[in-house]
Amino acid sequence: MAKPVVLIAEELSPATVEALGPDFDIRSVDGTDRPALLAALGEADAILIRSATRMDAEAIGAGVHLKVIARAGVGLDNVDIPAATEAGVMVVNAPTSNIISAAELTIGHILSLARRIPAAHASLTAGQWKRSAYTGVELYEKTVGIIGLGRIGALIAARLQAFGVDVVAYDPYVTAARAQQLGVRLLSLDELLAQSDFVTIHMPKTPETTGMIGAAQLAAMKPTAYVVNVARGGLIDEAALAAALHAGTIAGAGIDVFTSEPPTDDALTSAPNIVVTPHLGASTDEAQEKAGISVARSVKLALEGELVPDAVNVAGGAIDPTVRPGIPLMEKLGQIFAGLADDPIATIDVEVRGEIAELEVGVLKLAALKGVFTRVAEQVSYVNAPLLAEQRGIQVRLITDPASEEYRNLLTLRGTTSSGASISVSGTLTGPKQVQKIVEINGFDLELPMPRHLLVMIYTDRPGIVAVYGKAFGDANINIAGMQIARQTEGGLALSVLTIDSPAPEDLLERVRVEIDAVALRPIEVVEE
Repeated sequence: MAKPVVLIAEELSPATVEALGPDFDIRSVDGTDRPALLAALGEADAILIRSATRMDAEAIGAGVHLKVIARAGVGLDNVDIPAATEAGVMVVNAPTSNIISAAELTIGHILSLARRIPAAHASLTAGQWKRSAYTGVELYEKTVGIIGLGRIGALIAARLQAFGVDVVAYDPYVTAARAQQLGVRLLSLDELLAQSDFVTIHMPKTPETTGMIGAAQLAAMKPTAYVVNVARGGLIDEAALAAALHAGTIAGAGIDVFTSEPPTDDALTSAPNIVVTPHLGASTDEAQEKAGISVARSVKLALEGELVPDAVNVAGGAIDPTVRPGIPLMEKLGQIFAGLADDPIATIDVEVRGEIAELEVGVLKLAALKGVFTRVAEQVSYVNAPLLAEQRGIQVRLITDPASEEYRNLLTLRGTTSSGASISVSGTLTGPKQVQKIVEINGFDLELPMPRHLLVMIYTDRPGIVAVYGKAFGDANINIAGMQIARQTEGGLALSVLTIDSPAPEDLLERVRVEIDAVALRPIEVVEE
């Protein structure tokens, strides 16, 4: 029987090939040679790439036997994930391979800015000796602000402690208890910018975070402050940063990542008070080797039919057929659970009740966490979702019980926020088509097909409320596709859950909130993976 073909499209460490083992036919191709790549993909079961090989819909279509695309690194900008998913091709990466390298490069940028090392080096190699021209500042007793206290942010916080600095952070998803463990004070973004001598950003790139440091934020910083971005290009508005540097609004910047790479506009890179590097966050021998070994192991698992925990688009692996339909349901319940939280989540209980509770259901816990963090991290997978919970100090438990009174199987997420508020959501699968339904929210019983756009309202039960919000949405030309109302006691709190055909604008929601005197009003979008 022929061995599965594993195609290596870019230079990888010998340890990567060793990790694959002897059970595969390993072939090489230049991933940047498009005709050669497309031809080689015709026989490949898996392909290992870095950043230069473009795996778009055309390349994926050429891989008629392709089962796995493995990116030896973190970013997946060069992989068309929707096209891979549609073709049934698993996409894996190495989400933790470069975190130490990126943290150390950040510290390097901070030190380079503080002591003006690159400019002093350039001056001396040009034959000049200008000691007084390159007077710097000490880090000792300065304030360093970390925007984003995830894996890399936490590593930076730990390393900065040795410099005797005051470390502050902004991260809306981190609890005060977790920040205290890291020796960090949590601040609002505005407070952090105003107080920090150095600001370093470590957020995922999402529509909400793109350009989050713009002209207004730069103007709020001290004129003696520095900003560093070793995370993702576009988190800082490059035009605004260039203007601030040339005007002297801030003291300097250290930038490793750019909106367009290589950068085409020299307004930013030509600023006299900037230190730039060509996207070197993962460019260490150790990070490259870790990435190669990690994805090689994933490829091996996938081609052997085992569970691949770091697949970014499919669950994959040997999961009981009875459990498998619960995976997408649990991910959506996780999204709703996160959407119900007004404050950072402190605890999560993943409850599995019914017949499937006697099977191996650990993947449902991973699916729940993946759903909870869908909008928190740029790429959430079954391997990094537990890490995201751990980094945020969230206590997670899996609870199973073969007894389920009302449903054959019942999946529930139950937990608390940092303020002590309790939240919960339950779902089940019904009928031969395994239709996904929501059957409980925050203790209110209901039965609602899983929607795309969901609106959860809690208010004091009284006549006329439905007419108020029904008219408001009708006047705004937003169609209510479904509605469930539940209450626990007459005249007590009532829960209305609406499914609407399109998102409702914030000003409309605020008007409805005021008119019905809502205790809570939460719009939630449930996305398909």
